[in-house]
Amino acid sequence: MLAAVALALAVFPLAAGTYGLDLVTKIMIYAIFALSLELLVGQTGLVCFGQAAFFGIAGYVAVLLSPRYEAVSLWWLMPTAIAAAALYALFVGALSLRTRGVYFIMVTLAFAQMAYYVFHDTPVGRGTDGIYLYVKPDPSIGGWKPFDIDAALPYYYFVLLWLALVYAFLATLLRSRFGRALAGIKANEQRMRATGFSTYAYKLAAFVISGALAGIAGFLFVVKDGYVNPELLSWHLSGAVLIMIILGGLGQLRGAVLGAFAYALLQELFQAQAIFGGFAKHWHLSLGVAIIVSVALLPRGLIGIPAEIRRRLTGRRPRPETDGG
Repeated sequence: MLAAVALALAVFPLAAGTYGLDLVTKIMIYAIFALSLELLVGQTGLVCFGQAAFFGIAGYVAVLLSPRYEAVSLWWLMPTAIAAAALYALFVGALSLRTRGVYFIMVTLAFAQMAYYVFHDTPVGRGTDGIYLYVKPDPSIGGWKPFDIDAALPYYYFVLLWLALVYAFLATLLRSRFGRALAGIKANEQRMRATGFSTYAYKLAAFVISGALAGIAGFLFVVKDGYVNPELLSWHLSGAVLIMIILGGLGQLRGAVLGAFAYALLQELFQAQAIFGGFAKHWHLSLGVAIIVSVALLPRGLIGIPAEIRRRLTGRRPRPETDGG
């Protein structure tokens, strides 16, 4: 299944136009973003409502460290942007993980809004106007340029490579002792502490890794669009990525990727004036109804459709699934 999806994405540019290539590139970046949150919500049981802060901070760092008339090395700029997102995640996680439940949700939201207003209301982020990335980073290695980052097709495959790397990293991580510890924390944190596990340290490590992965997505997004503004840190985006993983199916990496594609494609569908005419301007309403219906009919998400079909055909309850991949 995963191999088929990877192959489909690899050959998609052969049949896609400029618009389709741009759209799927954007969706793959959202899929990386969704995977970052899946590590927290689906695998650790930590509902974070400030994930967009790490996404946006990486984007802003990439732009602010890029001179207006000179390209900087991609291999320096990208790790720096990711490290900035991870550093803020360390700060936020160290404080917010001392709370639980709805308090944790509200504290992560508060920290994300704090970052949002730093870029919105201070000269650092130039307010709502945002900042343009005038010169994209240079991917050259010792004078050799492996690909042109300004060209749509090479950048598509660059993003696809990062999606595959992030997915493989998380799949390996979740099969490790660390991943099993996170699963235990999600199931029963008190029992994990009783057996000698430092659950706070494990949760903080997961939070920082999640922030770094969101930083990868934020960096890729800004390099693609060449522009950053405070909306990249807004609670709306945090809510959207949370909807993606719920729509796809919590607890499975495949669900996060599927949810990102489903959410973005539904958004494109309901915005199509050729199909919905003047009602297309109310696409938020249509998308909301579609998500409500999906969650009501498929409590295990879109990834649970095959199991639901088998249940209806055989009359057996589906076994619960966990995902290390």
